[in-house]
Amino acid sequence: MKHGNSILTSNIDFVIEEIRESSDILITELVDLTFNIVQGGASIGFMDDLTVEQARIFWSKVLNKVKQQKTVLIVAKNSVTNQITGTVQLQIDLPSNQAHRADVAKMLVHSDFRRMGIAQKLLQQIEKIAIDLKKTLLVLDTVTDSPAYLMYQKCGWTIVGDIPNYALLPNGLPCSTTYFYKNLNNSAEKISSPQIH
Repeated sequence: MKHGNSILTSNIDFVIEEIRESSDILITELVDLTFNIVQGGASIGFMDDLTVEQARIFWSKVLNKVKQQKTVLIVAKNSVTNQITGTVQLQIDLPSNQAHRADVAKMLVHSDFRRMGIAQKLLQQIEKIAIDLKKTLLVLDTVTDSPAYLMYQKCGWTIVGDIPNYALLPNGLPCSTTYFYKNLNNSAEKISSPQIH
């Protein structure tokens, strides 16, 4: 089942798609997006010395997990240029005693397309997919007091707590990380069905 959702913001039309298959073009676009985020100073698991080869290996592994149905990957695309402007993952390959939950990871939005509602739409769509997969609890982490931190609160996520010096920014400086969770039992009726394209 493919999920799609059209977004119209700031006179730019975006379409959210679930990725099912890998391709060289797809990996190249995801690598380009990753470099945009890292060069912007965000802590997403990579340092300033990230190479194209390392980024390609990372995304190849993610797409292998997609093929194995261990990860759900969705992207936001500019419907005019078809450029990938954002992405997020739902990691569902968890131990059998945690089959009811999933982890949301790697929420990335290109710096040229922020404050257009893309991250919120990606989050809403991944929550909808999680509900379709019978998940009742989602967990994620992000840099404390970052724009994403504020966005998750706005979208109804609950703060668990902060861990000081949990990760490093790309330049090597330490940063605090905040863990969030969202109970989806009360969200199923609130999340409207997306338009299918």
